[in-house]
This record gives sequence, structure tokens and C-alpha cells, in this order.
Amino acid sequence: MMRIGMSTSCVYPLSTEHAFRFAREAGYDGVEVMVTRDEVTQNAGALLALSERYGMPLLSVHAPVLLLTHFVWGRDPRVKLERAAELAADVGASTVVVHPPFRWQSGYAETFLDIVRTTAQHSGIEVAVENMFPWKLHGRSLAAYSPGWNPLGMDCDAATLDFSHASLSGVDSLELATALGDRLRHVHLCDGSGTADDARIFDEHLLPGRGTQPVADVLRLLSSRRWSGSIVAEVNTRKARTDEERLGMLRETLEFAREHTAVPRHPRLSRSRRALASLRPLRRP
Repeated sequence: MMRIGMSTSCVYPLSTEHAFRFAREAGYDGVEVMVTRDEVTQNAGALLALSERYGMPLLSVHAPVLLLTHFVWGRDPRVKLERAAELAADVGASTVVVHPPFRWQSGYAETFLDIVRTTAQHSGIEVAVENMFPWKLHGRSLAAYSPGWNPLGMDCDAATLDFSHASLSGVDSLELATALGDRLRHVHLCDGSGTADDARIFDEHLLPGRGTQPVADVLRLLSSRRWSGSIVAEVNTRKARTDEERLGMLRETLEFAREHTAVPRHPRLSRSRRALASLRPLRRP
């Protein structure tokens, strides 16, 4: 059954408990925990206590793979992923979200896909590799991720689609979702309005419908497939001046998801052949 959750990152820099409270008040089905330097996000007991207090199941765990979480659970990225899977199992979550390795994590990058599959098999937790985006430095492309930023070309069993990252990549998310097929197991619900070629644009995580990605079409596609993964809001609410304003943004995001997953309809098919060509999977050796 499809569930619509909210990431704890939606209320950053507020506390993890704030996230559970906002998720309940907005009406979400559960919570995704972004593991950060906040010790509550690393502690199964503390998370289960919040889950019970606010009636919010734990749907998924986002491994600590951001630059800001470099030292969380040590510096070994394999250990970070394994501990994220252990945490997910301990709190009853079904999925761990992980980013592709940074290029300078050469040893990890070489064995990343094997580590992902082994971790999933040993833990019983689905490990979904998230689409990222090319980096730009002084106007020049930088290969920041290895084996790449796009899970479509990777030999992985499960993937996460992030609309804001798709926007930065110049990728049509409907085409990406279609091409991923059954491997698409998790969605970060947000939006974006530009690509990395526009120096003014950063990883926006706009509310869905406020950007240029075909978010509604992807949700309708998933609904028509009777998809059983989780859609998790990962929107930026830092400009909210009050709790009421932040709650309104979170409710708007949830209402968007509910509206476009309620009635199966044939999604609009994009005509962007150039974007589609960039999504073709690599051949397996």
C-alpha cells in the first residue's frame, strides 16, 4: 500500500520531535528520519518513543551521507550504511535511502553496489539509491559522484527519485520514473525550477507544483501502477516565519500528493528525447 510520509529534514533546523509533531498535525502517514548529528536521529529507542507519542510510524531512514554528516557514525561509509540499515530494522522502517559515493571515496565507490546489495540481503531492509545531480565549479562540470549521479545506469535493485535533484540534472522525472520501472521503490516529494547550468539555482526542494518538474504526472503514474512504495515529503520550509506558516506548507504538500494519487489517470508523456537519451542504462558486463 502506498504511504505518504514526511522527512524530518522538512523542519530543519528544528528538532526531531518538532518533525514528528508537524507530521501528525499535517496528517502524514509516517516519518522518514534523516540521520544527522542530532543524537535522537541515531537512537532507535528515542525514535520509537517519539513514534509512539505522536502516532507516527517510521517509514524509512536516510543514511548520513551528506557533507554535513561526514563524521556521524565514523568516517567509513560502509559502516554508515550498515548502521542505517540496523536502525531501520530496529524501528520497523522498510527502507534506507543512500546517495551514490562521492568520487573521492574511491574504495567505497568501487564496491558500492555490492555493499548496497549485501546490506539489503543481510538486514532485510530495502536500500534505495537516490538520484543526485552533476556539480558545476566555475562553470565547468565536475564528476562528483562515482559510479555516477543517476541510479538508472547502476546495477541496483531499488532506487529513490528526488524531483529537485532531477531538475538540477536537466532530467524529466516522468521519463526517469518510467525508465526505472519496478526498481523505483521510494520517492522524495518536492519540486525544482532550474538546472545546474543556471548559477542562480541550487538544490531547491520546492513544494510540489511550484517548480517545473512533472510531479503530478509521476504520482498519477505510480497510482495507476498500484505502486506500493513510500512517497516522502522532502521540502524546504526554512522561509516560514511561524509554525502556522510551516504547517501550511506541509499540508499543501500532503494535499498535492493525496490529490494526484487518488484517481489513476494516464500521465502526460514528455517529448524530451534528449533527456530520455541521457537516461539509458549502462550495459552490464
